[in-house]
Order: sequence, then C-alpha cells, then structure tokens
Amino acid sequence: MDALTEDLPTRLKEIVGAERVSVDSASLKTYSKDHSFVLPRMPLAVVYPETSDEVKALVKWANESRIPLVPVSSGPTHFRGDTIPNQGGVVVDLTRMKRILNIDERNRAVRVEPGVTYGQLVPELEKHGLRLPIPLLPRASKSVVASVLEREPGTIPKYMWDTSDPLLTLEIVFGTGDIFRTGSASGIGEPGEGPRALINPLGPSQVDLFRVIQGAQGTLGIVTWANLRTEVLPAVQRIFFIQSQTIEKLIEFAYRLLRVRLGDECLLLNNLNLASILAETWPEEFNKIWAELPPWTLVFTLAGYVILPKERVEYQEMDMTDIAEQVGVKPLTAIPGFPGKERRMLEMLRKPWLEEPYWKLRYKGGCQDLFFLTTLDRTSEFIEAIAALAADRGYPTTDIGCHIQPITQGRACHCEFNLHYNPSDPGNVEATQRFFIEASELLSGLGAFYSRPYGPWADIAYSVNPDAVIALRKLKKIFDPNGVMNPGKLCF
Repeated sequence: MDALTEDLPTRLKEIVGAERVSVDSASLKTYSKDHSFVLPRMPLAVVYPETSDEVKALVKWANESRIPLVPVSSGPTHFRGDTIPNQGGVVVDLTRMKRILNIDERNRAVRVEPGVTYGQLVPELEKHGLRLPIPLLPRASKSVVASVLEREPGTIPKYMWDTSDPLLTLEIVFGTGDIFRTGSASGIGEPGEGPRALINPLGPSQVDLFRVIQGAQGTLGIVTWANLRTEVLPAVQRIFFIQSQTIEKLIEFAYRLLRVRLGDECLLLNNLNLASILAETWPEEFNKIWAELPPWTLVFTLAGYVILPKERVEYQEMDMTDIAEQVGVKPLTAIPGFPGKERRMLEMLRKPWLEEPYWKLRYKGGCQDLFFLTTLDRTSEFIEAIAALAADRGYPTTDIGCHIQPITQGRACHCEFNLHYNPSDPGNVEATQRFFIEASELLSGLGAFYSRPYGPWADIAYSVNPDAVIALRKLKKIFDPNGVMNPGKLCF
C-alpha cells in the first residue's frame, strides 16, 4: 500500500467528516459484488456525501489523487454490475442525499436528490394527487434518479414521448469538478428562484446534454439532483387481463390500443413472472398460479382523472371492447380461479415492491436479466430464438421469465428475459452464466439493441459500432479528462 492510499481515509474525512467515511472490510465487501456475473472487486473506501458541494470537493480530490470514484445511489440489492469498482477506487454512496427538494403541482414536476427512493417518493407524491411513471415493481430502495438516468422503462407507454422521459432537468458535477445544470435550470440564480419552473429539458443553447448523461453509468460525473415530470393520480382505475397461449394476438391488440393512446399501464408477462408477482404465499400459491396461468398475459388499465373520471373509463372500455372483438381476444376483469388478484396487481402497478425477497429472487434466489430494445412485432422472433437455444443447450425454459414493455407510445419496446437460478448451486450458476453470454450474443446478431450495455454487453454493443466508441471517448475526454469517474464501464 503506497503513502497516498494509506492517507486516503484522512483526506476523505477532511471533505465529509470522520463519521461519513468507512474503510471497514465488512462494509467494503457489500459494495464489491452484486447479483450480476460481473467479477467482484473491493473498493478502497466508502464515502457518504450529503451536499453537492461535498460531491464537488470529492471529484476535485479524485482528479488530484487520480483515485477513481464509483457513484452509488440505490440501496441493495444491485443487479447490473455498474456499481462494482472493477478498477478499484472509492465508492461515493449518495443514499444520504435523500431530500425531496420541491413538488410543483401546477407544472406536475418533482425535484429530488439522488438518494430519494421509490419507497420514499411514491407515497409523498400521492399526498399531492400526483404519481411518477415507474418501471414494473422497482425495489423500494431503488434510487429514482438512478432509474431515470438509466432509462428504465415505465409501464405507461402513452406518457413516454421520448426515451428520456420523465427526466426534465438536472444538476451534475462533471468529472472535471464543475457543477453544470441542464435545460431551463441552467439560467442565473439558484433553482426555485425567480419564474423558472425548471421543466424545459432543452439546452443550454443548442445542445441537450441530458441525453449524454443518461445511460452513462456514472462515467461522466455525479448527478446531485433531477427534476422529473409527474402525472395526475387517477380517481378511477380498472384493470384487465388478456390471456393467450401465444403472444401474436396480444401484440396486435397492444399495437391497436397504443396507436390511439388508449389506456394507461400496458405490459406483457409470461406465466412465470406473473405468478412470481401475484403469489402471496410461497411456494404453494405460486406453484398453483403458475400451473393454471396460460403462457402469456397482457395487463392493461383504464383510468379516469379529475373531470368525469367514471365516464372517461366507461367510454374507453367501450372503445377497448370494440378493438378486442376485431382482434379476437377477450379482456377479463379478473384472473380466472384467483379472485382478488386483480386488486393486488392494480395496487402493485402503482408502487414499488415492498416485500422480501425481491420478486425476481423469489423463485430460486438468483436472477440474471437479459434485456434490450426492439419493436413489438419482432418480440416473438426473439422469444423463439431463446427457446431454441435453451433446447439446444439443455437449459430449462421453465427457469426463464419474460417481460415485454411497450415504450415511446408503442413505437418500440423493452424486451426482457429473466434467467432464474439457484446461487447456492455452482453448477446452476455456471450454466446460467454460460447461457446468458451465448443468448446475449445470439440476440445481438438478430438485431437486439443493448441501449444500456452493462458488463459483457459493452463489448457486444460497441464492437458493432466503432464510430460510437470514437465519439464517446471524445466526450469522456471533455467531461472527465483524467478518467476518474467509474472507469472500466461502457467503452472507457
């Protein structure tokens, strides 16, 4: 250990205080690995800033010492490998920056620090008659800012006009140590002062830098707050289930609904994933639901808001029924044989997952997600490819969950396969890891777009687009010239 490393805790304590620096081996170990297959690596220390000025000071110190910083804003459990310090360094844990800075009811926006979680924000917004478009059952400890920065898809396609939604404006400390604000937050004065509502994400000038920051996995800087668009909380809401042995008719039905902006939540789940979500007792009820569900279910909701909410739902239901008759599917208001589960599903679509273990870990204890962007009409092709590869490799298809989430008003979709495995069985872990890599490469060859290239996907995604690598490395040199921000991720 060199003198610089030995002096590291003292220098960090000078920035944030002695009580907010940890070099305890047990604490460091929790940040060294997650549920992904990315190789573990111990950080040198963990530091807990509470203000943007402390974050700025840490970044400037990192540039002077050339010691990497790895930002983390969500509580455990982590799944992607993006917070593992695979080149060492100091973990910057932002979970203590957890203030809800402003709820703007008039402009339907909320400004939060990176440590604010879905478990904290969702109930607070409900008090103001608002809701945030959220992904499917995020962990209660999941950072809202991290989720939005990583473009995790919400379950309401009609509210997603762009892949950046619901992000509006943000403040970031770039790898240079400079604080920068995007969009209408970039004017003179502090946020909240004067007439600025901070809701226009465009700019400053002709450059929309929020698009560069999204998906960067902390490799360009550390976001210290973000302003997010919210929506009005429904006064009346109904849920429907459209079940099928095959997925093709469900896709056609979803396309027709989305084309006319009908409904709110719209997603497709296979029976393994839906059973994992609906089961309240384990494993008896899970096994029963899983056995009796058809292979595919489209979950769809209709909502009424402030003005004539019941009437709104009624005329939407008539329109939906007409479309269903044309396609030849039958929307159900409940899941046959399981009364009351419709209420559970409707409630869970609005909130994060509050139970333990996390729903993806209930079946076998471990889960590796394989997801990418495509279009709805191509999802059956990818599903068939995964099934064929599993049959060829002897991998059990019963261990593969699937979630298909339309995004950007149906113009594209997030296609996700969940590979469930037993982390206590080395053979099962090895087989799942091998299948994950082979499947990732196979789907890439078929046109899967890894818009969030975690871990081994980085090599797959960037190997087919060398021009993007050149451009991104130029951006990295501008915003993080000394390479201190989360090195080793993406193509850096």
